[in-house]
Amino acid sequence: MQSSPDISPCLAAQVQISLADRSYPIMIGSALLANSATFAGLPRSAQALIVTNTTVAPLYAATLRAALQPHFATIHLVELPDGEAFKTWETLNQIFDALLGHACDRKTVLFALGGGVIGDMTGFAAASYMRGVPFVQVPTTLLAQVDSSVGGKTAINHPLGKNMIGAFYQPLRVVCDLDTLKTLPERELSAGLAEVIKYGPIADMAFLDWIEANIEALMARDATALAKAIQRSCEIKADVVGQDERESGLRAILNFGHTFGHAIEAGLGYGAWLHGEAVGCGMVMAAELSCRLGLVDAAFTARLKKLIGRAGLPVVGPKLSAQDNAGRYLELMRVDKKAEAGEIRFVVIDGPGRAAVKGAPDALVREVIDSCCV
Repeated sequence: MQSSPDISPCLAAQVQISLADRSYPIMIGSALLANSATFAGLPRSAQALIVTNTTVAPLYAATLRAALQPHFATIHLVELPDGEAFKTWETLNQIFDALLGHACDRKTVLFALGGGVIGDMTGFAAASYMRGVPFVQVPTTLLAQVDSSVGGKTAINHPLGKNMIGAFYQPLRVVCDLDTLKTLPERELSAGLAEVIKYGPIADMAFLDWIEANIEALMARDATALAKAIQRSCEIKADVVGQDERESGLRAILNFGHTFGHAIEAGLGYGAWLHGEAVGCGMVMAAELSCRLGLVDAAFTARLKKLIGRAGLPVVGPKLSAQDNAGRYLELMRVDKKAEAGEIRFVVIDGPGRAAVKGAPDALVREVIDSCCV
């Protein structure tokens, strides 16, 4: 984890992901998308492919294409439908159709222009096409800038489980242009704040203090506050990923709130709640579990719940079944990447600023779900 001492006028900060020959920078600043220098030094190739969606394309595709023109002779564009519901094999194949249709070779560079869904699918396509082609993350949502674009997790969803089909595959760089957050709907901004808040209780209580003091500025899209939030979030994630790239241990703590959250997404149907909304509510449930396990006190849980609510996120879980709501949650959570031999493993707060992965008796988890759901 390190910051660049050489900051250009457009570059507010740069964080390095240190993974030996797979290391890369996360660039954070304004007007990066329109600057051709942002994309200098990438592998030389005759072709590039921008992957985006129908919402982002009209806003930023032409700007990115113009910035890439000095570097690539031909730049193709594929527009995917927008939304978590389209994070599927069928949509993924549209990327492969474009690559094959344009006779792209293994030097072709892919650019993921959009939020977490676009980043995940473009990365998975890059990992798979010709067994691996280079790609660049250009995240346009807060959630993608602070979390999903960083660290090399790529995947698509399955009706039985979120992100269960994918690969670890690192980008060449991540370009976080703060200007793209100006067009972000308020609901999407709040969803991104869930992933920002997450970093405090698992790794940095001083950062949590800062978020509490600056939540209104973040909600108002203050550029200085957003730059700091993105930088610190990326620094924490870079540190964790640098130690555990493939989630064999430490990296699992980054999934705080996600076990409950993924169950909410799958149970309601992908897209009913945004990923960040489900994670925000999932953090409330995970904090309550931590409290009932005796790891944190009720005051900590109440503090976190209050902050999540201030960020405009839901703090009460939805009913996934009228007959046995807790049972439905448990059923969905058993299809989770952290589950071992059918036992659900939860990321819990093992004291403020520390996280751990632990099991919990079904009866206790049922109590948590019943207390946190409408």
